[in-house]
Amino acid sequence: MKRLLWLAFAVFTLTTPVFAQAAADFDTKAKYAILMDEESGTVIFQKDADTAMEPASMAKLMTIAVVFNEVRSGRVKLTDEFFVSENAWRTGGASSGGSTMFAVLNSKIKVEDLIRSVIIQSGNDAAIVLAEGIAGSELSFAAMENELAGTIGLEDSHFVNPTGLPDPDQYMTARDLAVVARYLIREFPEYYHYFSEPEMEWNNIKQPNRNALVELGIGVDGLKTGHTLAAGYGSVISTADGGRRLIAVLHGMKSMAERTEEGRKLITWGARAFERVSAFPEGHIIGYANVYGGTSGSVGLVGDGEVALYLPRGSRKCLQASIVYTGPLMPPVEQGTKIAELRVFCDDKLVQTAPLFAADTVEEGDIVRKATDALKQLALGWL
Repeated sequence: MKRLLWLAFAVFTLTTPVFAQAAADFDTKAKYAILMDEESGTVIFQKDADTAMEPASMAKLMTIAVVFNEVRSGRVKLTDEFFVSENAWRTGGASSGGSTMFAVLNSKIKVEDLIRSVIIQSGNDAAIVLAEGIAGSELSFAAMENELAGTIGLEDSHFVNPTGLPDPDQYMTARDLAVVARYLIREFPEYYHYFSEPEMEWNNIKQPNRNALVELGIGVDGLKTGHTLAAGYGSVISTADGGRRLIAVLHGMKSMAERTEEGRKLITWGARAFERVSAFPEGHIIGYANVYGGTSGSVGLVGDGEVALYLPRGSRKCLQASIVYTGPLMPPVEQGTKIAELRVFCDDKLVQTAPLFAADTVEEGDIVRKATDALKQLALGWL
């Protein structure tokens, strides 16, 4: 059962309804979009962000996430060399008609060069070579992707190949793409520089970074573009311009030019139009979620660090918020598990969301606790 707990931000006392108006006044030609604060995970703009879509080459961000994990574990080294199979050469090479690094059949390529190709050139051949070198086959590598997806909190994604080439069983949402981008930025800062490299040359062919925003001088330093005929043009972009890092995802546009312009508009609006206001300090209990049959009848909810609100510059007003979760929760509930969402409203319009996590661990309770909670549920319905 979906639970709602309403909160009042008494600290905000302004009366003009400009916050909702600012959010409502912005729109994008993208079919799917999301704008997220990297530090807190707070979402300050979304448009069909939870609709499953064909991710195209933006799915390669998950490929890179798996590769970086393998490098960090020591199972793979940047200096290792992987073999270019006929499958990689035919499926992702020059004859395929897709993005490629022009890898030579039966050659060997260093892992670092393959990583750079996937990120900068969106090389399909490079992605397949990495997948086969790490897992033996594309399908085995996809299983690693799906396992990692569950670990880092992707809620509506499924992978069957490392390239993002069209397949009805491969899909992601804009929100999940933002989560992957946030994971890469936070977990692997030592490798983030690859995303802003302007070009790469391989096999005597020089190719520019496919993310045109990197070269515009507006502070964008990543991350990935994608395109197929069916899905249209999309991009995952990030900037630290404006004093904080933002992550934007847009997809379903008609051209490269539209992708560039819509990405520029969204990321610039997010960086310039808002001021950051602290709502809850790190570790502050924002609310509670009911737990059925646990050692405790509820668990506190906290943000991922400090929870901040983003208000249009020069305007603050009274806001409402709700905590939403599916409950009651069943033990054990592990500390740090994402179990709820803070939704911020203005004039009944949803303007921001932020993930909430269990503040403590709640173990399974004894028979007395379970009986007590059963009676409570019968009497009150967990209201």
